[in-house]
Amino acid sequence: MGSTALALNAVWPRAGQAQTATFPTKLIKIVVPNAAGGAADLTARTVAQELAKTLGQGVVIDNKPSAGGVVAGELVAKAEPDGHTLLLVSSGTAVSAALFKKLPFDTLGDFAPVSLLATFDLGLVVAEGGRFKNLADLLAYGKANPGKLNIGTPNIGTTQHLAAELFKSSAGLDVQIIPFNGTPAVLTALRGGNLDAAIDILGPLMSQINARALRPLAVLGDKPAPQLPGVPSVRESGGTLASFNVSSWNGLAVPARTPKDVVARLNREVQAALSLPEVKKKLLELNLTAHGSTQQQLADLLSFEVKRWGDVIQKVGIAKQ
Repeated sequence: MGSTALALNAVWPRAGQAQTATFPTKLIKIVVPNAAGGAADLTARTVAQELAKTLGQGVVIDNKPSAGGVVAGELVAKAEPDGHTLLLVSSGTAVSAALFKKLPFDTLGDFAPVSLLATFDLGLVVAEGGRFKNLADLLAYGKANPGKLNIGTPNIGTTQHLAAELFKSSAGLDVQIIPFNGTPAVLTALRGGNLDAAIDILGPLMSQINARALRPLAVLGDKPAPQLPGVPSVRESGGTLASFNVSSWNGLAVPARTPKDVVARLNREVQAALSLPEVKKKLLELNLTAHGSTQQQLADLLSFEVKRWGDVIQKVGIAKQ
C-alpha cells in the first residue's frame, strides 16, 4: 500500500492533543488480513479511532488480504518489535495454523497477544416454513434418519465449515456437511429447498432472519445472541452438546519481542476503548460484541483453537494446504 493510500486510511488524534515522549513515537499500523469492509476491518477501524485519541498518534489500517492471512502475518512477524505494528488475529488465524502444512511464521511463537477485540456468533438456520421449528426437531430427525439430513456452510476449512463438523460429531449425528463457495450460494440452496439447514456467521444472515425468510434454530456460542432474543444456544440442548461453544472472534497481537510494558500499554488502551458505550453500540450494529481480554486470555484462546481445529481437520480428513 502506497503512502497516499496509507494517509487516506489513517485515523489521527484530535488537534492539539499532547504527544507523548515515550511510546508511541510514530504512526501506528494495524495490519488486517482481510479486505476492507468486512467484520475484521470494521472492528479494527472502530477501535483505531479511539486508540488514535488516547495514544496521541495516527493509526493506519493496512489491509493485506491473502489465503490464510499469510501476507499479513509474515509482515507483522518480521516488523520491528516496538509496538507500532499490530496484527489483527482471529479464529481464522487459528484455523490457518491448523490447516496449512507450513507458514512463514509460527502462529503461537512469533506474536505477543495484546487483547481480544470482539466476538461474533454463528447460527444454525433453516428456511422459514420448513419441517424444523426448533433445534430439538432437527436433532430428532437427524437421529431417526441417519445420512438423510444435510447442513450447508461456506467453503471447506472456514470456521463455519469446521464448526458444522464439530456440531455433527458432538451431537452424534450421521449428517452430510456440504460446503459451498460462499454465503450467498449457501442461502440460495437453503431457500431453494436443496439444504435442510445451514451454519454461518450471524452477520450476513440477519437481514433474511429479520425478513422472516430464515428461521434461526440456535446460536453456537456459550450464550444466546443479543440480536436474537428467545433463540437458544446449542448447549442448552444438553447431553453431548452441553459444553458446545463455538464463536468467531478477533483481537490484536504484536511481534513476539515487543517490550512487555509496551504490550501492557496497548492492552490498557484497547480495553478502555472497548468499554466505551459508543464503541459497544457501533460494534453491536455490526453484529459484533465488544469483548476485551487480558494478554494471557487471548494467548490461551489462540492456543486452544489451534488445537481444537487441528483435531477437527484431522478427524474429518481435510487435506492440509
